[in-house]
Amino acid sequence: MMEKTWRWFGRKDKITLDMLRQIGVEGIVTALHDVPNGEIWTLEKILDLKQYIESFGLRWSVVESLPVCESIKYGGPDRDELIEKYKISLANLGRAGVHTICYNFMPVLDWARTDLTHPNPDGTSSLYFSHAEFAYFDCEILKRSGAEQDYTPETLALVKEMKKKFTPEDEHRLVENIIVKTQGFVNGNITEDDENPVAIFRSLLHLYDGITPEKLRENMKYFLEAIMPVCDEWDMRMCVHPDDPPLQILGLPRIVTNDADIDWLMNAVPNPHNGLTFCAGSLSAGLHNDVPALARKYAKRTWFVHLRSTNVFPNGDFKEASHLAGRADIIELCRIFRSENPTLPMRVDHAPLMLGDERMGYNAGYSFHGRMLALGQVEGVMAVVDREFEEQLTK
Repeated sequence: MMEKTWRWFGRKDKITLDMLRQIGVEGIVTALHDVPNGEIWTLEKILDLKQYIESFGLRWSVVESLPVCESIKYGGPDRDELIEKYKISLANLGRAGVHTICYNFMPVLDWARTDLTHPNPDGTSSLYFSHAEFAYFDCEILKRSGAEQDYTPETLALVKEMKKKFTPEDEHRLVENIIVKTQGFVNGNITEDDENPVAIFRSLLHLYDGITPEKLRENMKYFLEAIMPVCDEWDMRMCVHPDDPPLQILGLPRIVTNDADIDWLMNAVPNPHNGLTFCAGSLSAGLHNDVPALARKYAKRTWFVHLRSTNVFPNGDFKEASHLAGRADIIELCRIFRSENPTLPMRVDHAPLMLGDERMGYNAGYSFHGRMLALGQVEGVMAVVDREFEEQLTK
């Protein structure tokens, strides 16, 4: 079966490794969160964290993530220097025996939700993306030039109605949800200590003025081709995370959103060390994506799996679904990966807040009880799928 892993945010995480060992986690997905973006991950720091993880009987299975700096993405004057530092960090991870790297090439915004505690009928809450609220943030708070052109008349009509009733507290909530609470712990571009996150965010967006999807693809290929010799030497499996949501937003180029995007990436740099993080949740948030079909097509180039799912509503809004429901069809995905690539590391993701999770201050999307329930659900699915395969072999 796939390896049961868990995203853990280091020694300061309120969810301890001892807790994870007790609920059946086998591998840890983490990063050197105290090292600023663009700086070298030293072998000493890597080994220190790896040995700490191993002291609990666990293993450091996946790095998520070794961040790709914005300047590499938009092709800034210092990108070659930053790529050289990235290569040193990759080699150090290889020396330490950590070989799988989840990363993304999303400009500025790592992932986006408008509501972090959307209520469910059973008393839990989930992450939610509202196109209308996101448009309000873009048009009325960010005030991005030309933003209105990116939305339908129906969405803009909803924005106009929101403007009549939104309070400063409502606007603050959107800013927190979209560019602070979901970003600071991921890529460090914006932190909860920043006094004017909207101004910082605007300045980050301007870095991509004139950067087309074609240019971003060119920059991604440049980056991957530069690091592939190190990946070959140390057997480093680079696995890109799809854009979340898999849509064009904020006028930014987004280039890992669908089958055509993934196909381009796999063929542009055909080295097998250039692979995919198959995030079922991100992909399922786009109605254009047939998630099981994508899994069948790209299983051999997948090095890491995020098992979660979404429900997408007729207007395009989406909500995180139960790990046994939604568009992703996690049961079928477990069958596919069991057949094609059975030893992959897998982690559950973006589970609901439940049983007091909401009082613990966990990072958005990374509850303890909700993820523990999800892990139990998926572990049960994997056990049944494994038995199916064993029975087929004995027939």
